[in-house]
Amino acid sequence: MDFKQSLSIKDVAQWIGAKLIGNTDLLVSGINEIHKVRQGDITFVDHPKYFKASLDSAASAIIVPAAMECPEGKVLMVVDTPFKAYEDIVQRFRLFTPIYGGAKNEHKIDSSAIIEDGAIIGPYVTIGKESHIQSGAIIRPFTTIGDRVVIHSGAIIGTQAFYFKKWPEGYEAWTGCGRVIIEDDVWIGSGTTIAQGVSGDTIIGAGTKIDCQVMIGHGVVIGKNCLIAAQAGIAGKTIVGDWCVIYGQAGLTQNLTIGDRTTILAQSGVMHNLEGGKSYFGSPAEEAKSKYKELVAIKNLISGK
Repeated sequence: MDFKQSLSIKDVAQWIGAKLIGNTDLLVSGINEIHKVRQGDITFVDHPKYFKASLDSAASAIIVPAAMECPEGKVLMVVDTPFKAYEDIVQRFRLFTPIYGGAKNEHKIDSSAIIEDGAIIGPYVTIGKESHIQSGAIIRPFTTIGDRVVIHSGAIIGTQAFYFKKWPEGYEAWTGCGRVIIEDDVWIGSGTTIAQGVSGDTIIGAGTKIDCQVMIGHGVVIGKNCLIAAQAGIAGKTIVGDWCVIYGQAGLTQNLTIGDRTTILAQSGVMHNLEGGKSYFGSPAEEAKSKYKELVAIKNLISGK
């Protein structure tokens, strides 16, 4: 999430009661979880396993649970519970925003867009030219929809990310401060759910067509002109290239990179990055030609041929 203006790290530290180590004159421009950090961002780390990755990341400010050596040019913010401090900062800038009927004056909807009766549009939503939101669709707050987008009945755009912090006593949901951005000429089928980013954005690229009952997780980035068939699921932060085809009931695990012009066949389970320009099948998914040969070999072995 970007702040509306750069902030003094001293002010931020005062909000969360942090001790500063490093460049105390730093200005910060946003806050993000570790998977989405950029220069100028605040992030946090609360487990020694991830200290090095966080300190070496692009983040300019890192909230940590104990004093440690600070990389040159960065600043550390020492607090007892880094996750709670991160949440305090997020909630200062992105308060919980429910949908009420009075939110209409907070929309930015082009006059040529068609919003059918029964569609629910949250506050701070932007909808572009000639887009069509059907009855029963739900567009949650802070969603941006481009031109000529069609969203069918029952689709839910911007649902809260399925992302939790584990504590000894149970799970705590992260406060989502990311958005959903749907670019021009996208088609989204009935019953499809697209989760908001936890701190970055979930993005559906221009020209992409999504069938019914597809699940797209938080922070996923789908490229341009992709086709995604019914009941496919894409887990959080996975990046899918341009002109990819994902057949029905295929599942992609989190944090993957799928190359351009990849085809993933029906019911495949993708558990690792895929090189573009190829077709994949099976679970775990492998290049289709090799997988088919393997299946024939197993069949022949069983039959005694």
